[in-house]
Amino acid sequence: MDPLVVSELARSDDGIPFRAKEGHVHSTWAKTFLSRPELYFQPETLPEIEKIVRLAHKCRRRITTTGCGHSPSSLTCTSSWLVNLDKYNRILSVDASEGVVVMQSGIRLYALCEELEKHGLAMPNLGSINQQSIAGAISTGTHGSSLKHGLMSEDILSLRITTADGTTQFCSAEENPELFRAALISLGALGIITEVTFRAVPEFTLRWKQVIDTDVKMLNAWDKDLWTQTEFVRVWWYPYTRRAVVWTAEKTDEPLVDPKVSYYDRALGYYVYHNLLYASQFFPRVLPWIEWFVFGMQYGFRNGTTSSAIQPSRKALLMNCLYSQFVNEWAIPLSKGPEALRRLSSWLNQLPPSDPEYVPHNIPFSAKGLYVHAPVEVRVSNTSPSNPKSLRPNTRAYLDPTVEDEPTLYLNATLYRPYHSDPPCRERYYEGFEWLMRDLGGRPHWAKNFETDGAEIEEMYGSNLRQWRKVRDSVDPDGLFVGAWHRRFVLDKGPLLPLEEAEIGRKKNHTGGVLFEGVVGTAQ
Repeated sequence: MDPLVVSELARSDDGIPFRAKEGHVHSTWAKTFLSRPELYFQPETLPEIEKIVRLAHKCRRRITTTGCGHSPSSLTCTSSWLVNLDKYNRILSVDASEGVVVMQSGIRLYALCEELEKHGLAMPNLGSINQQSIAGAISTGTHGSSLKHGLMSEDILSLRITTADGTTQFCSAEENPELFRAALISLGALGIITEVTFRAVPEFTLRWKQVIDTDVKMLNAWDKDLWTQTEFVRVWWYPYTRRAVVWTAEKTDEPLVDPKVSYYDRALGYYVYHNLLYASQFFPRVLPWIEWFVFGMQYGFRNGTTSSAIQPSRKALLMNCLYSQFVNEWAIPLSKGPEALRRLSSWLNQLPPSDPEYVPHNIPFSAKGLYVHAPVEVRVSNTSPSNPKSLRPNTRAYLDPTVEDEPTLYLNATLYRPYHSDPPCRERYYEGFEWLMRDLGGRPHWAKNFETDGAEIEEMYGSNLRQWRKVRDSVDPDGLFVGAWHRRFVLDKGPLLPLEEAEIGRKKNHTGGVLFEGVVGTAQ
């Protein structure tokens, strides 16, 4: 351990544990990015967290906080100090009658759902996975797919956050509301969220159904009842076969019924698809056939094929992410969804004007020779005035990417990394996809693999981004929680902060992914 750290530890002989580990290798869940932090911590108490922060400031280190690392970007990478809160994960109190739950911030969503079930409670909504910590899900704007719900953060009543001076502040919509709005999507740049007060709902069961059919049928229902037929709705769109799976779910009191599982749905289907994706790295032209075969086997080759089940909400709302992947998700107005999908289809399929579904895509990049993975995930949320929760003052995060005056549509362009190898189509696909999303007034999901730069993001957020920076600077003026990702995407082009970590290199890792290297204290 660095002599300066050892010296400062000796001075602060306070009996509080300093659980530091050397030699840790951090990676995202998808192994897209890796880093080698100087010290790795898994604190178990609030005094430990506050001590780590105070010592980092004295030793001129930067702190990054991570949970499961499910974001495939370099957001959680550092060569300085990395704090993981997996052991800071207890439920502190439950008021079952009011549904108010107070928890330590490191608890994973799957564990939270299991604890809530013991009290007859559930989360109102979930994203596609439940591996994230509650703090990580809040900090990046996690959402599900329902017009009756907004971001997961809409059910947060208050937070406690340990800031750069080593003290822990309370914030809510009523008390310290500016910090609350900044912390609801903090991107880890304000401090360490340590406590979350959340409003749960009575536990519920969902009857779900999924139907595969032509994408034209889905698009024709867009402005009718596609998104309102049940409380929860999501779509997977397959561009080459021009089909879509529409998944709908509604609450029910009926007995549980497990989904039917065929011989292909388990290990066989998993490895067949994985190896076909790997083969497509060398022969990309087979990807349209792979889409037809794999998803025909999974959902049915015949249009109108249906499957269904009745499951607890904590199971029904989830999906299997399968393999390592890049994800590039954007929020656009729901009303622009059909235009977005038709333009993307015209570009990817290079449709001629004679095709009935042709529309001018106007994307200024060629799709000749470009073959991509499927599906595109299509989801919705609602933070507009039609959702009563959005009307509460001081509850909209400054960096909320959703649309304010109508429901929001999310389009997620997933690219798998079979056996941790990068797909050759990534650069051009995402270049065209992001151009289209910006053209439609979109904003990127903070936890994904977008490349749109900070100047364009500043135009998207305007005064809200400037207010977020103002709050951030007030609680962390030296940049103890700031890294290269923040400088690139959400901070201005001004000088580096005294404790800000700058990126000094990237290199390919021998097992796949990119190894991040940073340095602290390069400010002039």
